[in-house]
Amino acid sequence: MSVSRHSEHAVAPFLLARRSPRYFQQALIEEHVLLSLFEAARWAPSASNSQPWRFIYARNGTPHWPRLLGLLNEKNQVWAANSSALIVLLSKTRQRKADSDTPTPLRTHSLDTGAAWLSLALQAEYAGWHAHAIGGLDRERARTELEVPDDYQVEIAIAIGQKAEPASLSAEELEREVPTLRAPLEALIAEGSFAPQWRE
Repeated sequence: MSVSRHSEHAVAPFLLARRSPRYFQQALIEEHVLLSLFEAARWAPSASNSQPWRFIYARNGTPHWPRLLGLLNEKNQVWAANSSALIVLLSKTRQRKADSDTPTPLRTHSLDTGAAWLSLALQAEYAGWHAHAIGGLDRERARTELEVPDDYQVEIAIAIGQKAEPASLSAEELEREVPTLRAPLEALIAEGSFAPQWRE
């Protein structure tokens, strides 16, 4: 089945082109390419310039790779095993302001870290790579095995890779590679107050 994406209003084409494939071919990602993805994330906006995002990564074939791959649930491990790099994305939940010695809650830590994820994903597309955010991971094991302190939240994992050729995929796998669509804009916006249709 072929699906094409069309926006209801004019947007930059790269926003429609970005996808999160599940099937990668094994390819070496050079360090300077991976660092450019982190560099893009570094320039994401954040409240009070708090920059709460942190990235723990491993490239396929390195000693750290099995540990990060093992944090994913079994279904995700199957396809992510062919990716070139895995990242665990953290957010710092507290901040220490310049005029205070006491850390305070950073209420926008997940929002800001989400902005960093998108910057990384768009940079990956720009560089000819693909990034897939993975919610299916064992966050408690990640906290323990990666020695993550209590004032950080384990958000997601991210797989970076090159898409597999369609000819290498089964019919079932090809079905999952169809671009996803989005809800109509009118279902997502409301002027002035909460929309009644949002109540379930």
